Formats: sequence, C-alpha cells, structure tokens
Amino acid sequence: MSILHSAKQNQIISALPVHEYTRILPFLELMDLSVGEVIYEPNITISYVYFPTSCIVARIYQLESGLWRQVSMIGKEGVTGTSLLLGCDSTPATVIVQSPGYAYRIKANILKKELKPGGTLQRLLLSFTQALLLQTEQSAVDHRQTIMNQLCRFLLMTEDRSSGSSFPMTHELVGNMLGVRRESVTTAALTLQAEGAITYRRGHITVVNRELMEDRVSEAYAGLKKEYHRLLSNKPETEDRYVANVIPINKNPKPIYGNESG
Repeated sequence: MSILHSAKQNQIISALPVHEYTRILPFLELMDLSVGEVIYEPNITISYVYFPTSCIVARIYQLESGLWRQVSMIGKEGVTGTSLLLGCDSTPATVIVQSPGYAYRIKANILKKELKPGGTLQRLLLSFTQALLLQTEQSAVDHRQTIMNQLCRFLLMTEDRSSGSSFPMTHELVGNMLGVRRESVTTAALTLQAEGAITYRRGHITVVNRELMEDRVSEAYAGLKKEYHRLLSNKPETEDRYVANVIPINKNPKPIYGNESG
C-alpha cells in the first residue's frame, strides 16, 4: 500500500508562498532514510539539501577519544546544508540520520538558483540558520552538564521533532550522540525510568513525563525553544493541498555505528 507524503510536512516548505513552492516542487525527491545513514561527510562537496518531514538528522564530530558528539539536530522544522547560504560548498561536520523516516531532497545547485535576494525561501533558510547556530552554541554550553542533564535535553529535543512521544532510540545511539559511554547512558536512563519520566523497551523510548526532565535541564533549553518559535513561526500565504503518493526508495545505508538494542 502506498504511503501518502507531502513536502509540506516540512515547516520551511509549508511556509513558502505558492509561486515559490511550485517552482521547486518538480525538483524535490522523496527519500526513505535509515538510522545511522550518512548524509554528508566532512569537507566533501554537498550535492543535495535535505528537508526532513519525519526523520531527524544530527550534525556530529569525532572526538580525540574516538567517541562522537552531536552538536545539533534537525527535524521537520529545518533543512540540512545551511553552509551553502554562507558561501561554503561543504561542512566540517558529519551529518547522519538520528531517527529514521522521510525527507525531501533537492540538488544543491538548483536550490542555490532559487535563493532570490529578498525571497521567502532565502529568508526562511537564513532564519533557520540562525536558530541552528543558537542550538550549536547551547550544545557547547551544556557539554559541562551532567550526563543525566544532557540525556534529558537530548530526549526533550528529540520529542520536539518527533510525531509522537515514542521513538526508536538505543542506548548505544544516545551514547554516540552525547559523546559518552553506553553504560553511562544506561545508568541515567534507568534512573529516569524509575522516576516515571520515560519507559524503554526493545529499542524504543517513550517520554511519559516531560516535566520531570524539564526540571533537570538548564533554563537555556526553554529559552532556546522560545527562540526557535520566534524565528521559525511562519505561515504560508495560502494552503496547498498537494499530496504525493510515493513508493519509498530502497537504499543501502552507510552506518557509522550499529543499532543494536540498548
């Protein structure tokens, strides 16, 4: 059975006026992305820009210890490849799929041609670039927080970008995102589960009580969420009811790490 998809499930695309939306629509390609799949490698020319609709992608760096650390995550509120707006054709970060799902991609050279000065698309992408920079800065500040606090922030931000309160997530994946050992994540997760904040079962985490986790994170999380809302609260000029029936594309993922159960 075909699954219904629309590029307007991405908030940036949904905020475009009809004439800009219809211009890029023929160039958008639906992608089915798997966890751990590499979208961008460091310092390699960006060929495509991705607009997530149900997946979440992460920008990560490898530490001297060999561990990885996430500096930001992008979901349906945003877009990858923001370095193109700054005149760079590559990114120093590795960009991978954190949570599986769908995204629409467009060739980078085509998107750049559509970035008309003063156009809505350009304005939306610049606003998101600013929001992403704020998230990256906050990630650097929160790096000195406890593993428990970092885990709470990570889970809250993941839920903010998910369609529900339950999402696929292993302790190994979280460890890779936070740059810590899997065992440390397991200890913190068990504490949150005992407190009734989350449940964990067969590689899925369900957020049961956000308030308990919000009490553990710094005030900066609430401030960042408020700033995201301010920068990205855009409404389309008119509603477009285009929905595409698509058969998901089969791809061979290129994982950085395994996805065994935590």
